[in-house]
Amino acid sequence: MEAMSRAELAARSSYGRLLALLAARTGDVADAEDALGDAFERALRRWPDDGVPDNPDGWLLTVARNRLKDLWKSAGRRRTTAWDDHAEHLPDDGPDPFELDVIEDRRLELMLVCAHPAIDRSSHTALMLNTVLGRTAAEIAGAYALPTATVAGRLVRAKRRIKHAGIPFRIPDATALRPRLDAVLQAVYGAYAIEWSTGTEERPELAGEARHLGDTVAELTGDAEALGLAALINFSSARLGAGRDADGRFVPLPDQDPTRWDVELIMLGREQLHRAQRHRELGRFQLEAAIQAVHCARLDDPGRPADAAVLLPLHRALYDLAPGLGSHTALAAVVADVDGPAAGLAVLDEPPATEAGRRFQPARVTRAHLLQRLGRTDEAIAALDAAVELTHDPAQREHLMSLADAWR
Repeated sequence: MEAMSRAELAARSSYGRLLALLAARTGDVADAEDALGDAFERALRRWPDDGVPDNPDGWLLTVARNRLKDLWKSAGRRRTTAWDDHAEHLPDDGPDPFELDVIEDRRLELMLVCAHPAIDRSSHTALMLNTVLGRTAAEIAGAYALPTATVAGRLVRAKRRIKHAGIPFRIPDATALRPRLDAVLQAVYGAYAIEWSTGTEERPELAGEARHLGDTVAELTGDAEALGLAALINFSSARLGAGRDADGRFVPLPDQDPTRWDVELIMLGREQLHRAQRHRELGRFQLEAAIQAVHCARLDDPGRPADAAVLLPLHRALYDLAPGLGSHTALAAVVADVDGPAAGLAVLDEPPATEAGRRFQPARVTRAHLLQRLGRTDEAIAALDAAVELTHDPAQREHLMSLADAWR
């Protein structure tokens, strides 16, 4: 069991770093994926008998590199890019001579490769989520409401394009970086959204990957929206530990104990948001971060709720800039806090959001709360029951079911 859990941990936390290092050698993402997959399979066979290596990630990297070299030689596919001296003399087995934390992290280069203009724009985000953060085609398809086969086909074509176009693994100059940066930020945001929607116990480790990438892009570029996105992820990540009580029950944001939040992440988020605002370039991620900063202000006054009067103009600006089901639902909720539940319900029922909102779990939950506040209990329970059917996280399902029972 330990071997299985350690392999799973390496797959979650290090897949992107290992793949980026391997693919940077040859420019062939598909070959690197196959070699890394073989390494994980070999770990599952060897580790139960031999024991888990002191450096599991280094062991996986070494085995995958050797597998790549075998493929390279046997197929007669030597590239003009030579393996470095260390790679040429790696042993067939055993741990990598380097510790992973001192091996260069080339995930950002891989993300920029995935966002190269030679690759179809529709594949950029999916390709980054798949290669850098290990999200499957099914997970990506679910997040973007696309058929899994469509996403899988795009991934295959994009990886072939990287190989055949010979796209270099390097950070481009400022002129070439700017057009690719938006796609990179969308991918990091997509990873953050998928990780938060998984509802699994592994979410803290997964969220750490999106947070690290967000911080890396922000520090490298100093871009206002990159800083805003990093701040957004840090504010949200700071509250992860408070989202469940001691018994594992779901705790809604307004009911969370701010003393359980991560102070360092909140302070980092504030610093990043201040730096972003100095650019005077308003953007979606900065607005979302500003909204989260208002919620996190409870850290300074735990007994005081988030200031709805401050949140309302931020939510209006966000919806104007980035209209969608999420920003629309959040706007309706804060309108209800300021102007009353009837006003919030009127916003929630505005077309065209009404039909799509029936399939959007947060909209169903918001509707239930607003109907309950209006005394329309039967309708509120029906809305909450519908929300339960759309909820995949067991703790959230239990919370909503208990709430519905209390209303009955």
